[in-house]
Amino acid sequence: MIYEINTWVWLQELSQEYKSPVTLARVPREKWDGIADLKVDAVWFMGVWERSPAGIAIANQNKGLLEDFRRALSDFRPEDNVGSPYCVRQYVVDEHLGGRKGLAVARRELAKRGIKLILDFVPNHVAPDHPWVIHHPEYFVQGNTDDARNDPASFVETGGKVFACGRDPYFPAWPDVLQLNAFQPGLRQAVIGTLSDIADQSDGVRCDMAMLFINSIFERTWGNRAGQRPATEYWVDVISAIKKAHPDFLFMAEAYWDLEWDLQLQGFDYCYDKRLYDRLEHDTAESVRLHLCADLAFQGKLVRFIENHDEPRALSVFSPQKERAAAVTMATIPGAKLFHEGQFEGRKIRLPVFLCRRPVEPVDRNLKQFYDRLLSVLRHPVVRNGQWQLLECIPAWEGNWTRDCFVTFGWEGPDGERLLVAVNYAPNQSQCYIRLPFKDLGNGHWRMQDLLGDAQYDRDGNDLQSRGLYLDVPPWHCHAFTMTRLS
Repeated sequence: MIYEINTWVWLQELSQEYKSPVTLARVPREKWDGIADLKVDAVWFMGVWERSPAGIAIANQNKGLLEDFRRALSDFRPEDNVGSPYCVRQYVVDEHLGGRKGLAVARRELAKRGIKLILDFVPNHVAPDHPWVIHHPEYFVQGNTDDARNDPASFVETGGKVFACGRDPYFPAWPDVLQLNAFQPGLRQAVIGTLSDIADQSDGVRCDMAMLFINSIFERTWGNRAGQRPATEYWVDVISAIKKAHPDFLFMAEAYWDLEWDLQLQGFDYCYDKRLYDRLEHDTAESVRLHLCADLAFQGKLVRFIENHDEPRALSVFSPQKERAAAVTMATIPGAKLFHEGQFEGRKIRLPVFLCRRPVEPVDRNLKQFYDRLLSVLRHPVVRNGQWQLLECIPAWEGNWTRDCFVTFGWEGPDGERLLVAVNYAPNQSQCYIRLPFKDLGNGHWRMQDLLGDAQYDRDGNDLQSRGLYLDVPPWHCHAFTMTRLS
């Protein structure tokens, strides 16, 4: 379980709350304890690295970005733009946040509570005022004066050289960053040095747009400008080098375009599961079920989420009941679970990552209570250590199509603990029988206790074994049943 925190905004709000500047070195103990109470395994402090003054100046001239800033923050002021955390000037912890020493204090406080620290790494690009621009221009994709003249949105001239702006193959270039060259051998060695330093300060990295540095993708994006394609993959070289010195260091990939398996093969411990997010937002229960038929070894290395800093706030795209159904589904299947600070409280406004403050929003008490219950479910050992399997739903009667509206699965632990999760992922009342996978149901009675609500049912084991568990469930409703033998 990973908890993403927008570091600058979090510390700014703590400074307001305590009426004194709060850095990573001065976070009050009760705040660390509050994070520990969530029982997460890792905190991702998003945006700790030194941001770019040049990037800030470019952003403040971008009409589209300024509109986004004002949409999120009605009283936006230019000083609210502290720069994009993905326009990195140096991989040095920003002094405003407490610097390297402050981060070390924060890491110790998290470690005392059994929590690991994850930071950002941006492989694709750096800020235009990064030291490499002057000292190692060979690390970048370059152009010529004709490129700068004919396509100024994609190429910029600085220091007497023309550099390509960072981009992915499907969108226009990003004007505030310069494109690194994945095929350049010197860059790979420099990145290994940078990541080695990051590994001395943290327990893992979330790698921004990691799939852009797969050889085939990079070659398709940049063609001859990239030079000769190397014999080895960037991520294989980089990850293997870091893990020699830091074998437990975690690599998490932001990944799209169904390239998760490729990145897992290249060494990533976890990859974003954007496909599940899209299915939960736009598709049906059947689509979600099909997604969950993938090999369990693959699924176990996916990062499930319904919200992060790149996506809209969950409560702004899902109805309140659908959000609950989506959250239960993504959180109780195999793989890592990513939660976003503010998600539990029901924030609706997606904050551009450039901004240092956010608007005040009321806490949704009912949603907070729901997430408290869901997090308590995830603390059960069976979800951590048990065996998971997708379950079959049978029509409750002939012609009843609503069995297709369910997503159901079970967990069974080595000590016999069981958890049965059933989600009616549809806007209609639905009925079905669930075939249960547990072998010893017969000749006994069982108590079904719903951890997400107050429901409790006693059922005959022979009936459960022969027909399955009957459900008649309201729209978007969820159950997480423990099963206890009564006799």
